[in-house]
Amino acid sequence: MAVDLSLNIAFIVGGLVALFFGAEWLVRGAARIALMVGISPLVVGLTVVAFGTSAPELLVCLEANADNQPDVALGNVIGSNICNIGLILGIAAIMRPVVIHKQIVRKEMPILVVVSLLFIGMLHNGMVSRFEGGILFLGVVAYTVVSIIQSRKEESEDDFGELAEEDIVAAKTGGAKEVWTNIFFILLGLAVLKFGSDFLVRGGDYVARYFGVDDAIIALFLFAFGTSLPELATSIVAVRKGEGDLIVGNAIGSCIFNLLAVIGITAMVKPIAEGEIEMLDKLVMLGFTVGIFAFMWSSMKIKRWEGILLCLIYLCYSVVRAQM
Repeated sequence: MAVDLSLNIAFIVGGLVALFFGAEWLVRGAARIALMVGISPLVVGLTVVAFGTSAPELLVCLEANADNQPDVALGNVIGSNICNIGLILGIAAIMRPVVIHKQIVRKEMPILVVVSLLFIGMLHNGMVSRFEGGILFLGVVAYTVVSIIQSRKEESEDDFGELAEEDIVAAKTGGAKEVWTNIFFILLGLAVLKFGSDFLVRGGDYVARYFGVDDAIIALFLFAFGTSLPELATSIVAVRKGEGDLIVGNAIGSCIFNLLAVIGITAMVKPIAEGEIEMLDKLVMLGFTVGIFAFMWSSMKIKRWEGILLCLIYLCYSVVRAQM
């Protein structure tokens, strides 16, 4: 029994590592190709990079829902959104106050609030149906298309602070070889993400049953934190470079994609039952979303004390939820 437990813990660790590197390779390849075809770096950060860093959630949700573990699927997305705002933006603001791009406040945050309310409303009957999943997926398609169209109309050189300089240089100067290299990284990233999600779901399910912990708790915290590692890594690097737009754009963009793309695609493949997800979880997700919107709106930045508050609320939620 102890050997099985150790093996499955190793699966969890290996799955988290694979998800991290898989997402990194996917984001690198996808972002550079997007820049090559003329998409604004700001939009790349809000769409391509956000979707890439949400890929771990998508793979875990698809795997879990197919294995009749809907709590893992929903808990992973809800927990990831809570983690993105409460923990990742909180830590980033504690390290250095984060200045907010006006587009985030005017466009992305209102979209996230509306989508969060829509998602919670869809769960009123305890399930996200295929039809509702299709609505969410159409939403992410529309969001991406509109963002690209606006990007082509409003592109400016200032937007290039949004991504790593090496990505921009490679995209501007790369030829056919660079294209194939980036396609290779995309395919490699997807393959590694697939193995990582398999390992994480398999190991997490065994460990949860071994210790008598609900699947929902494992998904809300362990899986959510694990699949948010790409966003956390991106944010730490961005803080050191002083790129506030990238921090917020990646975190908020990932939240939008989690609800629209991850839940939408997963539900279209197979309807998602609510299971053991509590109303508290949904309200905390919504509360963090509205709260961070208020912080951004008030001063166009997330201050250090606001970051501390976000982390403290996340910690309190974790303690309360673990005791339920």
